[in-house]
Amino acid sequence: MGADHTRPAPPTPPGVRRLLVAVVVPLFALTVIAALVLWPRQDREPIGGADVPRYHGTVTRVVTEPCPPTPEAPDGGGGPCGTVTVTAEQGPDAGRQVETPIPAGPGAPRVAVGDEVVLVELTDPADPAVKSYNIAEHQRGTPLIWLMVLFAAAIVAFGRWRGLAALGGLVASFAILLGFVLPGIGAGQPPLLVAIVGAALIMFVVLYLTHGITAQTSVAVLGTLGSLVVTGVLGLLATSATHLTGFGSEDATTLSMFQGDVDLHGLLLAGIIIGSLGVLDDVTVTQAATVTELAHANPGLSRRQLYRAATRVGRAHIASTVNTIVLAYAGASLPLLLLLVADSRPVSEILTSEFLAQEIVRSAVATLGLIAAVPLTTGLAAIVTTAGRRSRGAEPAPPAARPPAGRDDALEALGGGRSTEAAW
Repeated sequence: MGADHTRPAPPTPPGVRRLLVAVVVPLFALTVIAALVLWPRQDREPIGGADVPRYHGTVTRVVTEPCPPTPEAPDGGGGPCGTVTVTAEQGPDAGRQVETPIPAGPGAPRVAVGDEVVLVELTDPADPAVKSYNIAEHQRGTPLIWLMVLFAAAIVAFGRWRGLAALGGLVASFAILLGFVLPGIGAGQPPLLVAIVGAALIMFVVLYLTHGITAQTSVAVLGTLGSLVVTGVLGLLATSATHLTGFGSEDATTLSMFQGDVDLHGLLLAGIIIGSLGVLDDVTVTQAATVTELAHANPGLSRRQLYRAATRVGRAHIASTVNTIVLAYAGASLPLLLLLVADSRPVSEILTSEFLAQEIVRSAVATLGLIAAVPLTTGLAAIVTTAGRRSRGAEPAPPAARPPAGRDDALEALGGGRSTEAAW
């Protein structure tokens, strides 16, 4: 999250709290009801056939040898060739040493003595009694666990209770994604609707868990929800105008072969929604906190002044975040971008191709939704803050009501003139 203001905000008057509750609670209830309606009722059978047995083992010996000649390489090129001896730790041959060929081909793991690897057991179709082993990949469980421990420890050490709450929100986000969004889309539900409902669930859980149940958080929730709807509508219009089909990547094409009933166009929109959520949370929480801090620092600011001052902060935030969005999408699509750079077609054809147009639409729609979040959240926060101030009867006269001479005196003070001397 982009804003973490540990100083408690001024108490919100009962009338403002009741109004926020009357708006937020029905929206949360509607989100939960929609999630229950869209919840997948049956488990889809796994794709790709039966699972190949996989066992852990440790490499004890690697022997390389010249590759035999082939029609493609008469001189015996290619490879690497040879055998790897592995001590099996699981399966029917646990404790024994088994031999496998050296992994070869694109993306094959490079093994050395002492490496912990994953073995796959292969059965000869002609004779099921004959079995052999191949090395599939390295074991990554232990380093990943230590990395996650370091990740969690750093967050808790720096953020303390707030960091612990952020970890809880992260767990909740993955639980909703893996338990509702992905199974719902896989079960044939409309991807865009599932993504909006799932993103709303994540938003409610993460924001209130991380930042507490306050009026400031409720403003951020409303701003995020409104921006998600804007992002969804803009994404629908943009993908329709550019005639994107969703077949903009090899992964999408492969998915269509295994699950032909998945709406890839809707899946593209769902990806835009989910990808925008984290940045939207950052912006809306920051804007709500900015308005609260400005009002706390200068109670004399009017609603319009609060809005203008916080919007200036939002503009600076957006200017840096837009670059973050584009670079994030570019980083996730580097192989695709490299492939397009090597393409011999004219630049105009490359930019308008399905592959690159999809990434352009993702970045543009996410940015537009982000821009919409600033005035929406800032306006709501300014209304709530000033409404609470008036209801307490503690709003001082705004600076605009001061006589013109006050402004001249201030300017003269800034310039080191008579007013500065008087102040000392």
